[in-house]
Amino acid sequence: MNEKIRYIQKNYRMKKFILAVLLLGGFSAYTNAQSAKVDFSQKPPNIDSLIPKIAAEKNDSARYYLAMSALTISETNPVEDMHNSEIILLHGQKNNDLVCQVLGYCCLCYDYIQFGNKIKSLEFGIKANQVAEKSNDDRLKTFAKAMLALTYLTMGDFEKAVSYNKEAIDAGSKYDTDIISVCAVNDMGTIYLAMGKIDSALVYTQKAYELAIKSNITYWLTSTYLQFGTIHASLKNGSLALNYWNLALEEAKRIGSPKFASTAYNAIAQFYYSSNQKDSAKAYASKAITSVTNTPFYTLNVEPAKLLLNIYRDTNIDSAFKYSEIYRTATDSLFNIRTLQQAQLMAVEEEARIAGLKLEEEKEEEAYRQNLQYTFIALGIISFLMIVILFSRRHITNPNVIKFLSVISLLIVFEFLNLLIHPVLEKITYHSPILMLLCLVALAAIIIPFHHKLEHWAVNKLIENNKRTRLEEAKRTIEQLEA
Repeated sequence: MNEKIRYIQKNYRMKKFILAVLLLGGFSAYTNAQSAKVDFSQKPPNIDSLIPKIAAEKNDSARYYLAMSALTISETNPVEDMHNSEIILLHGQKNNDLVCQVLGYCCLCYDYIQFGNKIKSLEFGIKANQVAEKSNDDRLKTFAKAMLALTYLTMGDFEKAVSYNKEAIDAGSKYDTDIISVCAVNDMGTIYLAMGKIDSALVYTQKAYELAIKSNITYWLTSTYLQFGTIHASLKNGSLALNYWNLALEEAKRIGSPKFASTAYNAIAQFYYSSNQKDSAKAYASKAITSVTNTPFYTLNVEPAKLLLNIYRDTNIDSAFKYSEIYRTATDSLFNIRTLQQAQLMAVEEEARIAGLKLEEEKEEEAYRQNLQYTFIALGIISFLMIVILFSRRHITNPNVIKFLSVISLLIVFEFLNLLIHPVLEKITYHSPILMLLCLVALAAIIIPFHHKLEHWAVNKLIENNKRTRLEEAKRTIEQLEA
C-alpha cells in the first residue's frame, strides 16, 4: 500500500515537473516573441504588405516591433523612411493605434533631423511625446523622449537634451532591452561629448557597450566604438583611440556596413593627419574612399578626399588632381542627392497633407452618420411613445403629455433635417452664417405649421380616446351595481 502511495506521489511530482517545463517553455517563447529584435541591417519589408499584418496584430509589443521593421532606413534613405512613417502614422490615426502613431511621429522627427529642419523635427518630437505619455507605454516613452533629446541636441539646448534623454533611459530600463533603449544610453554619451563633458560621455558610452553585449543587440556597436575612439582621442589617449576605431572597423565589416567602415577609416585618417603622420593618413583616407566606391554612400568621400587633396596639393599634382576630382564629384553628388531628397520630401509632405485631409473627411462623415443614427433612434422612441398613448384603450392620459412629447418631436425632427441638409447648405451658402441662418429659419417656417396641425389632431384624438375610456368605465360600473 505504501509503495503504491509513493508511486502515485512520484508520478504526480513528475507530471508537475513536465507541466512546469511546458509552461516555462511557453512563457519563454511568448517573451521572445514580444521582445523581437529588429535587424537594422536588413532591407525593410514592403509597407503595403506590412500594414494588414500590423492591423491584425493585437499585442502592443509585437505590433511595435512589427511596425518598426519598416522604419529602419533613416540612415540610408530618409525619404523612403519618411514615406513609410507617414503611412504608419496615418494607419495609427485611422485606427486609434497609439503604437503606430508614436512610431510614425518619432521617425518623422528623426528624418527631419537628417534634413536639418529643426522646427519640423521638434514639432513631431513633441507630438510623439504627447501620444507616448497618453499611452503610458514605456517602449513608446523611450522612443519619443530619445527623439526629443536628439532634436534639442541639434538645437544646442543641452539642458533639455540631457533631461529628456535621462527620461528615455529610465523608461527603457522598465522592459526587455531593445535597440532603442541601447541607442538612448549611447546617445547620452553623444550629448555629453558635445557638451565637452568627456568623463560623463565615457561613463554612458561604457554603459551602452555593456548593455549591447548583455542583450546581444550589437548593431550599434560600431557607433559605440567610434564614440569611444573620439573620447579617448580627446583625452590624448591615442593608442586607445586607435584600438577602438579598429574595433569599429571589425564590427562594420561584420554587419556589412560600408557606411560605418568609411566613417571609421576617416576617423583614423583624420587622427593621423592631426598627428602629422601623413603616410598613415593617406593610407586610411584612401581606404575610406575605397570602402564606399560603387555604393549609395559615395558622398562620404567628401572628407577623406579633401584630406588627401590637402596632403598632395604641394607634393604631387597628379594625385592632387585625382582627389580634387573625387572631392568635387562627391560634393556634387551630395548636393544633387540633397536637392533630389528635398524634391521628394515635398512630394511626400503633399501626399501626407492630402491623406490627412482625407482622414478628416472620413472622420466627419463617420460622425455625421452616427448623428443621423442617434436622431433616428430618438425620433423612433418618441414616436413609439406617442402611438402607444394615442391608441391605448386602457389608460386616461393628460393632453399636456402629448403636447410635451410633440414639442420634443419637433425639436428632434428639426435637428434631423438640419443634419440631413447641413452639408448641402454649406455648399450652397459657401459657409455664410447669415445665409445658413435664413435657410434654417425658412425650414422652421415650413415645419412649425405642420407641427401645430399634427399636435391639434393628436390632442383631439387623445380627448376622444379619454372620453371613450371614461364612458366604458362608467358602463362597467353601472353594470356591476345593477348586478
